[in-house]
This record gives sequence, C-alpha cells and structure tokens, in this order.
Amino acid sequence: MIAYVRGEVAAVTLSSTVVDVGGVGLELLCTPGTLATLRPGHQATLPTSMVVREDSLTLFGFADEDEKTVFELVQTASGVGPKLAQAVLAVLAPDDLRRAVAADDVKTLTRVPGIGQKGAQRIILELKDRLGAPVGGRVAAQPVPAEPWRDQVHQGLVGLGWSAKDADAAVEAVAPDAGATPDVAALLRAALRTLSKA
Repeated sequence: MIAYVRGEVAAVTLSSTVVDVGGVGLELLCTPGTLATLRPGHQATLPTSMVVREDSLTLFGFADEDEKTVFELVQTASGVGPKLAQAVLAVLAPDDLRRAVAADDVKTLTRVPGIGQKGAQRIILELKDRLGAPVGGRVAAQPVPAEPWRDQVHQGLVGLGWSAKDADAAVEAVAPDAGATPDVAALLRAALRTLSKA
C-alpha cells in the first residue's frame, strides 16, 4: 500500500497531477480542490489511497489525511466506488458530508453527480454511525441554510410531476407567505396555484 507521495509536482491536469518521486512520475487522481493547491515545480506531500483492479492500479491523492479517510469510508457504502467517492469529495468537504449524513440531508448529497435520492438515503443509512462528528477541517462554500418547509414543498411539487426548476420557482414565489411558523400544506397549495397560473 502506498500511504503518501512526496516529491516535485511535474504536471497538473484537469483531473490529476504527476508527482516526481525519485525520478518516477506517479499520476494521482485528485479533486479540483486538491489540484488547485498544487503548482508545477513545487514540492508536495499528498496522502494517497491505492485502488487495485484486475486491469489497473490507480492512485488517488488528497489534500489531507481526513479527506483520505472519508474517501475510503464512503466506499464502504454499497454501490459507491472510488470514482463516486471522489465526486463526493469534489462537491462536499469532509465536514460538510458529516453534517449532511448526521442531519439526514438527502438534498445536499444529491448535489453530487451520480447520487440520486435512493443512493443518498443508502449512504446516510450505512455511514451515519461511522463518519463521526465534524472535525473542523476545511469547509466548502456553504449555501444559506434553507428552512425545512422549502424542501417539503419542493419535494411535494416534484412528486406531483413538476420539474425541479418549476418547483424552485414556485417555492420562491410563496416564500413571502411563509411567516414564522409555516403551514406546509397551505404553502404547497399556494405553490400549486402559482404553477397552474404560469
């Protein structure tokens, strides 16, 4: 197992970097966030995870040990391979993922390309007790926390056959009526009226 790679960065592409280790160029697949920290000609130390397949040996590189640990842990969820685990880390910082799983936040997980509603629920179910609490690492850009009623109305509209885009527009249209204690059923009816007028 190769635990980490240290050497001069020889190249940085859109999805990988090549690190010169003792005259051997090792290619590491990395997230955009990790690649953004690397500069050709500069020294780098990257924790790595090696994925062995019949026809390939692939090295994945990470910004820190926490990212590597989460990458390996996410793959223990059924249906999640290394490519999807890397996509998760490209969209969510480790602590963002921990918060989403702890809060049963399916919507945040479905922002990851390749993870749908069922996949997100499975990840939450299988990793809830294993990811642990946020450790205070790097934080991805946080969206403004949404009120729960927004998700409920949005899901109700999508469940009734409206597109996500239409549902978003309808939720925004009824948001001023939400008040301090929103009545989700009333807001859903109001959103439906908005859509039927459109």
